[in-house]
Amino acid sequence: MDITSVDRISRIERLEKNQQSIEEKPNRNKAFETLFQSALSMINETNEYSDRAKEASISYAVGDLDNPVELMSAQAKATFSLQYTVAVRNAVLDAYKEIMQIQF
Repeated sequence: MDITSVDRISRIERLEKNQQSIEEKPNRNKAFETLFQSALSMINETNEYSDRAKEASISYAVGDLDNPVELMSAQAKATFSLQYTVAVRNAVLDAYKEIMQIQF
């Protein structure tokens, strides 16, 4: 029996497996990109709420805003948005730490 032919078959099988893993990577990259874009949009939304709360505070202090409920509403939205963003960040960091502790 010729051993070189068996070695060639195993090389072909390894090449096929490598090709399959290369084809799967774009899907993983796309999923990560979607997750990353979602996180960026959440941060941008939090910044917008914070800016609106600052503007409402300034408007109330100057006297342009007569209704304190609008000020409290803007501040509450900013606070809740920031708390949610921090909670998501903490969950992602915890997941990252757990992944880093996995031993292969």
